[in-house]
Formats: sequence, structure tokens, C-alpha cells
Amino acid sequence: MFSLLLKPEKTRMKKISFIIPFLCISVFFNAFGQRRVVTQLPNFDKHEVHWGFYLGLNSIDYKFNYKESSTENTHVTYDKKSGFNVGLIGDIRINSNLNLRFEPGLSSSAGTINFVDDLFGGEEGTSSRFEYSSAEISATYLHLPILMKFSANRMNNIKPYVIGGFSYDHNFSSKSSNPNDNRTNVFRMQKANFMYEVGIGMDFYFPYFKFSPSIRGQFAITNELMPDNKSEAQPSSPYTDPIDFMGTQAIFIKFAFE
Repeated sequence: MFSLLLKPEKTRMKKISFIIPFLCISVFFNAFGQRRVVTQLPNFDKHEVHWGFYLGLNSIDYKFNYKESSTENTHVTYDKKSGFNVGLIGDIRINSNLNLRFEPGLSSSAGTINFVDDLFGGEEGTSSRFEYSSAEISATYLHLPILMKFSANRMNNIKPYVIGGFSYDHNFSSKSSNPNDNRTNVFRMQKANFMYEVGIGMDFYFPYFKFSPSIRGQFAITNELMPDNKSEAQPSSPYTDPIDFMGTQAIFIKFAFE
């Protein structure tokens, strides 16, 4: 009789012990789901002007378009290397989703340009294809872009954006004033160039600063090629005559701190 009275009590205890962990888990997730997110730098985007700086990496390549010439089999390849970029940021607020930005900086890159003669349509590795000249290109640019930044509405401490604009790029390593040319392995480029760039990024708000990683594409508008010298003795150049246009095609990864 005593055991029968205890049995329901034991059953209730088992049910309670089984339910308690689920109640604890439910309370934990309910509290986690309702936890208040602390908004960092809530007034940052209300400033009319703010400043910052950026660091980053780049991969600069070149696009080549060709034209008819006396050396029809010539084409150009470029062996690129990664470079770096660094600069400052000036930002003017237009409204809550639109900013005008000035991001002056320096970018550096290096690579090797190869002039290849494809005789009779020869392919790489065959005797009818050979490289007849190459030159090192070490480029350091002063990059002066004017950009528009279009941002989505801020979500807690994150705000995605797209960015685009135009830039003037001054090539300090152009060798444009060098009287020599590709006949003596000196590859020359134009000193002044104009480009456009587009990109996407994300703003992350922290207690003391805003961190904004982005990826940008940069493309030349003007021709960066400086033709080889011509004279009565050398009226044409097998190096630059076949090239109609040479322009930057670059990828930049930027890490901005504002």
C-alpha cells in the first residue's frame, strides 16, 4: 500500500526532472534572442565631414588591344605581381545614404611585359613561337579619385555599400622622359592617366572607429602606352606599333579605418 502511494510521486518527480532542462534551454534562448544589441558610434554617420586612412593590396594587370601593323604576329603578355596601396580618406555627408569621398593615395606594383611573335600561328612551347623582348615594369601611382558612396540603411553595427567614381593617376615610374625605348629594353608609359573604379564593401562599427573592408575594380579610360621613337632609319617599331590601346585592369582590396 505504501509503495503504491509513492509510485505516483516518483512518476511526478521524473516528469519534473525531465521538463526542467527544456525549460532552462527555452529560457536561455529566449533571453539570447531578446538580448539588446549595443549600437556602436550611433552618431558617426551624422557628422558632415570625417576623416580616415586605408591600407590594402592590389593586383594590377593590363588590357591590350591590337591594330594592323607590319608585325602582325606580335602580341604582348604581362606577368603580374601583387602590390600594395595606402592612402587617406576625406568623406562629406550628403544624406543618410549618400557620401562624397576623396581618397588620395599611393599604389605600387611590378611585373614583366613580354613581346611575343607568333609565327604562322605557333602555340606556346612550339618552335614557331618565341619571345623576342621583355622589360620590367615597376609602377608607382599617385591615385586621386573622386567617389560616390551609396550605402544601405544601417543594420545594428553593419552597413553594406557600393562605391564608384573617376580618378586621375600620375605614374611616377612612367619613364616617359627617357629618350630610349623598347629597342634598348626600356618600356615607357604615359605619365598622366584617367580611370574609373567601382566596388562593394561593408561598414563595421566598433566602439572607437569604423572598419570598412572593400574590393574595387579599377579600369583605364585613356591609353597608357607611349609609342617607341620613330625616325627615317627606323620608321616603325615591332614593339608598340601593333598595340592600339594599353590600359590598366586592376583589383584593389582596401581596409579603411575611419
